[in-house]
Amino acid sequence: MSNFKKRMESYRRHPGSFLLFLLVMLSALATFVVLLFLIAYILIKGVPNLKPSLFSWTYTTENASMLPSIVNTLIMTVLSLLIAVPLGIFSAIYLTEYAKKGNKLVAVVRLTTETLSGIPSIVYGLFGSLFFVTYLKWSYSLAAGALTLAIMILPLVMRTTEEALKSVPDMYREGSFGLGAGKLRTVFCVVLPSAIPGILSGVILSIGRIVGETAALIYTAGSIPQIPSSIMGSGATLAVHMYNLSKEGLYTDQAYAVAVVLLLLVLLINWVSSRIGSVLCHSNSAE
Repeated sequence: MSNFKKRMESYRRHPGSFLLFLLVMLSALATFVVLLFLIAYILIKGVPNLKPSLFSWTYTTENASMLPSIVNTLIMTVLSLLIAVPLGIFSAIYLTEYAKKGNKLVAVVRLTTETLSGIPSIVYGLFGSLFFVTYLKWSYSLAAGALTLAIMILPLVMRTTEEALKSVPDMYREGSFGLGAGKLRTVFCVVLPSAIPGILSGVILSIGRIVGETAALIYTAGSIPQIPSSIMGSGATLAVHMYNLSKEGLYTDQAYAVAVVLLLLVLLINWVSSRIGSVLCHSNSAE
């Protein structure tokens, strides 16, 4: 109660602080209300339309099955992360731990990364279509879509990893050097494990962008709702499948059902990633 009185007294002395507090609370409340409305709207419209036929192994015009698209989404997510995450992490390690201060190459890389972060996804799709699909003659394929998405999420992985590495206290590095460890061992055994929570946050954001992407994949991976025999085959992801169903106008109810599954899939992937991150953090702290 005393803390409340002190806070109110502080607000009387500084009315601007109270106004800022109200704006922050109203913004948080508005964000929560909008999020709750979207989730409730999707669930109300989609849950009644969830039927066993939507989870058939083969897509037909009668069942409008989403199971092939779910499998393609998981494959696309894994492929994109396998390409983008190592490149992003190693690039961030170089920029943070090895590059000298004032290096012109670092400034160019960071400027390029920020520029790539602001490019619309449709531009990535057109690039993937011209380069991977047409120039390399891969045609519509999961590989073309995965490489396009890897280029798209690479700046996000780099920036989040770089910030996570910068947040590691210098005393960790100095202590490791003092014990006789070299630069490489210090980076990979001390600094990188301490930055895992921040790195995982970037990976989780990247997963959300991969799962929800449509524009870049329509021009690279295609829109056929089937499971290809290899990564060089064409297949639609869940977001592309939902877009196609809603665009045709004949499967609006099924599109809402796909939206429910897509929402649950994103929540499941984020929860699994968070659990992995917490386990790794506990193991690092125990060591």
